[in-house]
Amino acid sequence: MKNIVNTIKPFNTRGSVIKVSGRSVVGNNHKVALSSKVYQWTSGIGRLDVIRGRLPVESMMVLGKRMNLPIKSILSILDLPQTTYNKKKAEASYLESHKSELVVMIIELLDFGDEVFNNETDKFQRWLKKPNISLGGNSPISFLDTITGIQEVKNCLNRIEFGNYA
Repeated sequence: MKNIVNTIKPFNTRGSVIKVSGRSVVGNNHKVALSSKVYQWTSGIGRLDVIRGRLPVESMMVLGKRMNLPIKSILSILDLPQTTYNKKKAEASYLESHKSELVVMIIELLDFGDEVFNNETDKFQRWLKKPNISLGGNSPISFLDTITGIQEVKNCLNRIEFGNYA
């Protein structure tokens, strides 16, 4: 009889984590492509580097294009006054780290939502703007102003992905 111990392969923890992580921050390629530079991250550490390095104010315009929203709506989501935005834009300055973190998290959410909706961006954008029962009758887009709200929208997308709408 063959020795069973010799035929069992050791468990590959790293490979398993990479496979299972699928849509988490680890293993995904997220980016903000600006005219001057591309900010890209594939891990939590990379994400932290982008946040701490702060994103340029131009990233808000990119976010507006991705979400098909006017800059006024993006300013509202990020709680940034129009005058402050105008000044930062004229000076080509950077967002504070908290605002950069919101932009990064919203971009990750948009990437995830596109995947859940099979890259049907128009359909996903409509979903973002419609009232949602699991969010208390609020639209998902109205939750994007806080980290907790972004997580709640992500939870909704997870339920859609796995067919658990309740």
